[in-house]
Amino acid sequence: MNTRQDKFSKAMVETPPSGIRKFFEMLIGHDDVISLSVGEPDFPTPWIMREEAFYHLEQGHTSYTSNWGLLELRKQIALYMERYNLYYNPDKEILVTVGASEGVDAVLRAVLNPGDELIVCAPCYVNYTPLAILTGAKVVLLDTSVNGFYPTAEQFEKLITPKTKAIMFCSPSNPTGTMVPPAELEKIAALCVKHQIWAIADEIYCELVYEDAKHVSIGSFPGMKDYAIILNGFSKSFAMTGWRIGWIAAPDDLMAQIVKLHQYNTICAPIFSQYAAIEGLKNGWGEVEKMRVSYQQRRNLMYKAFCDMGLPVPEPTGAFYMFPDISSTGLTAEEFATELFQKHNVAVVPGTAFGEAGAGHIRCCYATAIDKIKVALDRIRQLVEEHKN
Repeated sequence: MNTRQDKFSKAMVETPPSGIRKFFEMLIGHDDVISLSVGEPDFPTPWIMREEAFYHLEQGHTSYTSNWGLLELRKQIALYMERYNLYYNPDKEILVTVGASEGVDAVLRAVLNPGDELIVCAPCYVNYTPLAILTGAKVVLLDTSVNGFYPTAEQFEKLITPKTKAIMFCSPSNPTGTMVPPAELEKIAALCVKHQIWAIADEIYCELVYEDAKHVSIGSFPGMKDYAIILNGFSKSFAMTGWRIGWIAAPDDLMAQIVKLHQYNTICAPIFSQYAAIEGLKNGWGEVEKMRVSYQQRRNLMYKAFCDMGLPVPEPTGAFYMFPDISSTGLTAEEFATELFQKHNVAVVPGTAFGEAGAGHIRCCYATAIDKIKVALDRIRQLVEEHKN
């Protein structure tokens, strides 16, 4: 007998909802809850960028742009990427997307065939695995929790098979805040060249690095121009989450395939967002630095607090997340997050939302006002003391 679900796509029915959005939805209507859950800057978009968008709206610039995005924006992106020794032709190697999330979907669908294998570093951002599975590909998870939450070339080498089409990782990482050391990244790049596989690098947090850490792109190593696919955007560094503006940089032959999907499912990114992004790349770096410094101060506060609680936690060198190990409380990540929300009015994300490699951990976002972080940490400490063995 047919059921109602038989009328739906089987692949979509089997795709789980986002574990992050689940806790975000729980927050609605709970103004008394302190949220460390959603990875969103608490700063508004810098004024100079909002003002630029207002100007273009007032001028009636509300049309479609080229599918590729405004050429001026692509030129500015190309200039920006040169900081990291990445050299892309703005005419045919850079595509402006509706956030980096659209970029992930477009890249995976342009690269993967049913039966291909994609190695994903776990724990990982929630959309990588589901979007890859929807292409019919097989996702092979590389567990970084055994190595300080970053992948090594040796780990990749053990997982590569003749079916491996690509590897995928985020550095600085969501959800852990860790970065792949440059020496290890160079070895991973050499593996990609050796096996002729794609390296899909999510670099959305590359401007949010702390102290002596410096972002290095896998695309900057010898031979990688033919194999690197770079995903980036404005949501995190420029506090533009709601503007939905990002980009892909890749070889022109692959980009010719990616842009076809972009044409059909989005047409182009919002024009006013593109104008604001241009202004940000030209004149917004002082504001980016102010936000980065503030995040570093909050990181230092949160890291010390978790260490004082006796919770093992990797010290983040980038992004704005912390991934403490709460297994000593005897609670699962889901139980800890639920009890923290229901009894102590603090929202975090269970580590299992990012895959089984995140079991026993919670993700805490420190892109939250520092006074709220202090209160939230006191409440987390109370829960830890109630349960710790």
